[in-house]
Amino acid sequence: MKTNARYLADVLTTAVAPAIWGSTYFVTTSFLPQGYPLTVALLRALPAGLLLLLIVRKLPTGVWWGRAFILGALNFSFFWAMLFVSAYRLPGGVAATVGAVQPLIVIALSRVFLGKPIQPLAVVAGFVGMVGVGLLVLTPKAALDSIGVAAGLAGAVSMAFGTVLARRWAPPVSNLTFTAWQLTAGGILLVPFALLLEPALPMPTVANLAGIAYLGLIGAAFTYLLWFRGLSRIEPSAISSLGFLSPVVATLLGWLALSQSLTPVQIAGFAMVLAGVWLSQRTMMPLRPIRPSASQEPANRPV
Repeated sequence: MKTNARYLADVLTTAVAPAIWGSTYFVTTSFLPQGYPLTVALLRALPAGLLLLLIVRKLPTGVWWGRAFILGALNFSFFWAMLFVSAYRLPGGVAATVGAVQPLIVIALSRVFLGKPIQPLAVVAGFVGMVGVGLLVLTPKAALDSIGVAAGLAGAVSMAFGTVLARRWAPPVSNLTFTAWQLTAGGILLVPFALLLEPALPMPTVANLAGIAYLGLIGAAFTYLLWFRGLSRIEPSAISSLGFLSPVVATLLGWLALSQSLTPVQIAGFAMVLAGVWLSQRTMMPLRPIRPSASQEPANRPV
């Protein structure tokens, strides 16, 4: 039986992934050429996947060819495409708030595909975290765009399906190999869309190359290895709530690196996000084994 200490260690290790993803917006806007979302997504996924494949030297077999491409599409290709559409058509705060519905979707899908009971406290945690994200990133001038909202919801559903199916299909390989398959498949699926829908990428600068290397090696290969490792050990409904940490880190980076201010409302949102994450983990925390008291121990035990 997993102890609380081991569970907490797994949660903290997995939380590193969404925390690093929170730096994606800063790196993209500061180091990469603007207007190439699909190309950037391709360069983020495919080289990282191929590098990991060179390390593991193992290709999918049988049914895993299809599953690798399905998961690669759900967790990378389609998810990232919808994420960029949402980000371009909505203010960042609205896009983040729409995407924050993902943990609630994961709870519903876990009931359908994994037979997991719906924990009322987990649902409350999902709503608390979503409201916290809204307070953290929404502004009074935030406007809605139907296509942007639809794209944000589609991306949340895609990642939620990818999270649940990755757990349901428990791969017969290491997490490193599993990550390599998905990143490579997701990158391959992005190739035709990037070539057909976007102009050629201009000659990259040193800053562009540094940004792409960071997003690929750290923001994709390293973080998704941690994410899928966590998914093999933590319930999907609990792990998905860790995604709330991304807008928290993004806001803190804006405060530290871009000299943006933090309002009392944002600080309240920050506290609500942390409360939502804590509540979600609390519902899945392993129960400590209860040791019998002296009065409950058998009287005839040997001495």
